[in-house]
Amino acid sequence: MTAALSTVPPASASSDAPILLREDADGIATVTLNRPQARNALSMALMGALQDQLDAIRADPGIRVVVLQGAGPAFCAGHDLKEMRADPSREATEAVFRTCARLMLSLTRLPQPVIARVHGIATAAGCQLVATCDLAVCAEEARFATPGVQIGLFCSTPMVALSRAVSRKAALEMLLVGEPIDAAEALRIGLVNRVVPQADLDAAVGALATRIAGKARRVLAIGKEAFGRQIEMGLEEAYGYTAEIMTRNMMMADAHEGIDAFLGKRPPRWEP
Repeated sequence: MTAALSTVPPASASSDAPILLREDADGIATVTLNRPQARNALSMALMGALQDQLDAIRADPGIRVVVLQGAGPAFCAGHDLKEMRADPSREATEAVFRTCARLMLSLTRLPQPVIARVHGIATAAGCQLVATCDLAVCAEEARFATPGVQIGLFCSTPMVALSRAVSRKAALEMLLVGEPIDAAEALRIGLVNRVVPQADLDAAVGALATRIAGKARRVLAIGKEAFGRQIEMGLEEAYGYTAEIMTRNMMMADAHEGIDAFLGKRPPRWEP
């Protein structure tokens, strides 16, 4: 099934385009940030629309994988600084970062794996989005940065995701220098999984998403949650926790089916 939808009104009266798009096909939900004229900057409206879609996807048993991408020349240029300067009050600023924090936590806790499809720039909160997604595939021309230090606003919230995705020194260099890194460097430090020519980006993302979508939905969910939890634990606690998770997983019908299929040399038939 394929479906496109608008979650909020247009970004401005001059455009009738929705600021967020979703298309579903073969168990993959492709969610598109659709503010190309603003390099997909994360306005309050866009963050709210994305949050609504994540909530809907969480409850959708037909979706096994999510692809997050940006329309136009960029993936995401971070927060909408024009909107923030239009209301510089403490209350409005707190609302922006509280909304963003909830959004990033929702991506992390979403049962379905999320793949970032990155082209153009991914800066500040846009780089945070890439670091928060479970996997990332980017075009050779893509650039990544946490440039806040250059405008007097250290990228402290992007730092949370970045420091969990790459090494300590790599994260600090990006945060302290604030200059863009290219796709090859992003791959070297572990910010992205793959770098491909721009012309091959859709095919590479599609192939990865399809491979994941062919796995059991409940197994993907239990594995993603366990990965996020154990990585924050000490070694002994992590082994105790994951032993319990594997025991619980072994009791699931999908594990019985998968093992029987393997032993019987046949393709597994996962539960819907």
